[in-house]
Amino acid sequence: MLTKNIRLKNFNIKTKTKEIINIFNNLKKDFTPKKKTIYSSLQHNYQYTYDKKVVKKYKKFSNFRIIGIGGSILGSKAIYDFLKHKIKKNFFFIDNLKINNLEKKKKNHNNLIISKSGNTIETIVNVNLLIKKQDQNILITENKKNYLNLLAEKLKADIIHHNDYIGGRYSVLSEVGMLPAELMGLNIKNFKQLNFLIKNKSFFNNLISNVSSTLHFIQNKKFNSIILNYDEKSDSLFKWYQQLIAESLGKKKSGILPVISNMPKDNHSVMQLYLDGFKNNFFTFFYVKEKKSLSLNNSIILPEQNYLRNKKLDEIIFAQKKATENVFKRKKIPFRSFEINYRDEKTLGELFCFFILETILIGRALKINPFNQPAVELIKNETKKILI
Repeated sequence: MLTKNIRLKNFNIKTKTKEIINIFNNLKKDFTPKKKTIYSSLQHNYQYTYDKKVVKKYKKFSNFRIIGIGGSILGSKAIYDFLKHKIKKNFFFIDNLKINNLEKKKKNHNNLIISKSGNTIETIVNVNLLIKKQDQNILITENKKNYLNLLAEKLKADIIHHNDYIGGRYSVLSEVGMLPAELMGLNIKNFKQLNFLIKNKSFFNNLISNVSSTLHFIQNKKFNSIILNYDEKSDSLFKWYQQLIAESLGKKKSGILPVISNMPKDNHSVMQLYLDGFKNNFFTFFYVKEKKSLSLNNSIILPEQNYLRNKKLDEIIFAQKKATENVFKRKKIPFRSFEINYRDEKTLGELFCFFILETILIGRALKINPFNQPAVELIKNETKKILI
């Protein structure tokens, strides 16, 4: 068990963990409330930069658009999709330069516009195309001269400052993810699990074991991390995870390529390659147990398919996951497996913490800075040159 709500079966390999434990103990020095670090927003005593008056002002609305890209929006979309059963409001996410025309039909919108730098070109373009004078707007950006701060003045919008010590892809439990979560009607206190998790022996042992195993794969030229996701509501969570891993660790001609497979659909496309193709992959199974699940109609089940009689959809999905794991075991393909027992804020907060700490520990062990993205800046600069 990783926690009460998360069952984690680790990679079945033996590795040395002493170095990772030492790195983790050094990281813990930055967990103190007195230090303003990337870990601050993971803790329950984090001081948000927004006033509760902003929440009160906008909480009465039932429809919102969030405009951003990358770390500015992936976390809030992961929250919305994973916990949609608890949310009674509608949120639309504008996270690319392809805009759904249906979003333009309403006379006015409640917009949450997010960019850490305040100068992200895709966000500037979408704001230009979508924002109207009568819209209600909240802008989240750093406290410095940039496009969004200047726009906020012009629109007389509410401005919330993005702490400069928290990078975009690590910002899900800061204002960037928690203000949207609060507007969704979720309990944001329950997302903050770091203080409890670092005292949890099972969580610690699983974290260290997974980091050590991942380093072993990298050393043995296994660079592809394939996520076999059996939960449709977690697709956005793994898009968030994809950026976290790829952008944090893809440096110095090293890194991990995270590939998301939608299961069990991908049994009928790429699974043949996973089983019998090249062997530079390691896998993560991810499944969420659903309390309510559709039952099959027995009246149209033929005798040849009697094994489906009285079965629920969730049972069939779980059986396919288990079957795939059994085949992986026989073929000695390395994998770990997450089984989520309960879908709530606490569980999602635990997953966010686990993946963030895992990523940072891998980066530190590889002597890579997990907080920058120098190569991405090259494309931003080149785009500006072409447009000038």
